[in-house]
Amino acid sequence: MKLPNSYGSVYKLSGNRRKPWRAIVTTGWTLDQETGKSKQIRKTVGYYESRQGALQALADYNKNPFDLGAANITFGEVYERWSDEHFPTISESNQKGYRAAFLLCEPIAKKRMVDVKLDDLQYIADNSGKNAPTLKKYKALCSMVFKYAVIHDFITPDANKVPYLNIKKAGNPNAKNRTPFTNKEIDKVWKWRETNVYFNVVLMLIYSGVRISELLDLKKENVNLSEKWFDIVASKTQAGIRKVPIADKVYPLFEYWYNKNDSEYLLSTPEGKHFVYRNYYDSYWMPLMNELNLKHTPHDTRHTCISLLAEAGVDERMIKKIVGSV
Repeated sequence: MKLPNSYGSVYKLSGNRRKPWRAIVTTGWTLDQETGKSKQIRKTVGYYESRQGALQALADYNKNPFDLGAANITFGEVYERWSDEHFPTISESNQKGYRAAFLLCEPIAKKRMVDVKLDDLQYIADNSGKNAPTLKKYKALCSMVFKYAVIHDFITPDANKVPYLNIKKAGNPNAKNRTPFTNKEIDKVWKWRETNVYFNVVLMLIYSGVRISELLDLKKENVNLSEKWFDIVASKTQAGIRKVPIADKVYPLFEYWYNKNDSEYLLSTPEGKHFVYRNYYDSYWMPLMNELNLKHTPHDTRHTCISLLAEAGVDERMIKKIVGSV
């Protein structure tokens, strides 16, 4: 059945969704600056389990276009509307990150938006067991969903308590006290790397996530520059035996060390000898950290890599494959 002009439309979204049927209406027109053609401004009425439900909602909207059932709309439904509009404007990795963050919101997904309180959001963060990057994504998601709800009059501005959500002390209480490099600190290492080739090693650790012992013991025969990966053939855990991708950002650094000398090891002392950990830590790591006024252990680079991957929306299972274990 064809719907009347200006009535709105109903269509089914792709993928496995609980409410795949979307009802939309045209609220105005705008001029596309690139094509010079008029373009519809559309508003989502809602998402529904069946086509009949979407058509009924469209009929109800046309009776009273100022009532979209704001009082009963759930957090999950607002997320669906927000993501439907926002996801086409961001990268696939960011989409994955937000989808993963939304999984944490299961306890409030079916709760009315007007009933979601700060205590609900804080409880999820405090009991998630997730690391800082994941919780940052969770807070960012909540912030945008609540902002969308305010803009579309589902809640009042004073109902948005997300700015008061505290994620600093949340997460896994059994996690070891690790301090990843901040973005500012990473930039600092990049800035100073031309002054000392051993700063390159710090960056290679940060962007690969390997243990310092794994990188110091890495032989050139296990490095494949053409395909941009290297093999860890000996590790403290079985999961540590793996292929590690070489990030484009640090590929030139791996290439430099590979061609530096005739040592069988990728990294070597100025004399071309194999590094032992104590020598590297005392004679290179600590002096470099002191030079930049940073307080980090080599193991912090591993957690920095994990944080960067998580922030980019990489699935936790893939992160474990890259770093061996978390």
